Amino acid sequence: MKRVLEGSQAVAEAVRLSRVAVISAYPITPQTHIVETLSDFCAQGKMNARFLRVESEHSALASLIGAATTGVRAFTATSGQGLALMHEVLHWTSGARLPIVMAEVNRALAPGWNIWIDQTDSLAQRDTGWIQFYCESGQEVLDTVIQSYRLGEEVNMPVMVVLDAFFLSHTYEPVDVPEQEEVDRFLPPFVPKFKADPAAPCAFGPLVPPAAYMEMRHSMAQAMEEALRCYPAMEEAFEGLFGRRYGMVEAVHCEGSDIVLVTTGTVTSTCRQVLEELRGKGEKVGLLKLRMFRPFPTDEIRRHLGGAKKVAVIDRNFSFGASGIFAQEIRAALCNEPGHPPVFGFVAGIGGRDVTADTLKGIYEHVKAKESPDRESVWVGLQEVRNEA
Repeated sequence: MKRVLEGSQAVAEAVRLSRVAVISAYPITPQTHIVETLSDFCAQGKMNARFLRVESEHSALASLIGAATTGVRAFTATSGQGLALMHEVLHWTSGARLPIVMAEVNRALAPGWNIWIDQTDSLAQRDTGWIQFYCESGQEVLDTVIQSYRLGEEVNMPVMVVLDAFFLSHTYEPVDVPEQEEVDRFLPPFVPKFKADPAAPCAFGPLVPPAAYMEMRHSMAQAMEEALRCYPAMEEAFEGLFGRRYGMVEAVHCEGSDIVLVTTGTVTSTCRQVLEELRGKGEKVGLLKLRMFRPFPTDEIRRHLGGAKKVAVIDRNFSFGASGIFAQEIRAALCNEPGHPPVFGFVAGIGGRDVTADTLKGIYEHVKAKESPDRESVWVGLQEVRNEA
């Protein structure tokens, strides 16, 4: 059924359809509409779920660790400072191999205080052992939450579904909301591989000595590799039921293009428009949308970017002292490929600033005019700062 939904509401609908049993959250702009909607679903009896009101984001995820350890589906949502406060518990979740799903609405980190889009909050968690997806539309958000439960439960790893603040979380668009029976065919009841059970007592989260700790971490690395292997079959099953697929990456006119622009999130939609305009003028330009970030789809990146003459990565984030984070990862993926293209890094749209069609055209013209990058990151759209005594 087609409905006009806010991006946040699309998340909530997917959680309802996934038959989540426990939701725990602390409200923070711009993710609040997600848990508000879920709270209403629980209060009205639209969901058979327990909604836990807690005093912080740290407690929200900690309480879900307890819930998920008993073998039920669990969900939370957060943004910006809330995700930063969760940081310790993110490690506990992945180390405990619990397939909790979280919606993370990208928000700039303070100070200064800012509630708008910036991807640094989620990317700062890239080493915590969570699978990460970056979404472009309300439809993709709904579908990805449902897919995340199936994938996470298959490999026993938590999943973070990431969406842009306001540009996606608060924007209304038509979304195909599937029937419960359809989702049940794709996402069967959760049967945990292990759980807390009084009939079979065991310890969870004990002290682990050096003789075992490294092997535990290696098993997490293997689970991430398994997620890459499982993903195609999972998405094929999804497409068979719902007629939609997204891929770990999406390549648009990459083959035969001299320059390929790499994007994530809602910037991708603007880039699609720019791409068709430039190609209409005879420009050999392509687009690669990066959807899965952890585990990093290195083989897909190499396959679609290896033939380009130049690659331009648009980052809505920054690793201070290094460069834009997606550009950093793309460079690492390509560095061992013989004759790989130079990677130009661009930082744009930080703190909610618009990334317009003109912004992207300017990036394309910059790359076209240069043989190689003259610095790791070019900051696009900076205003002149006047220093006055």
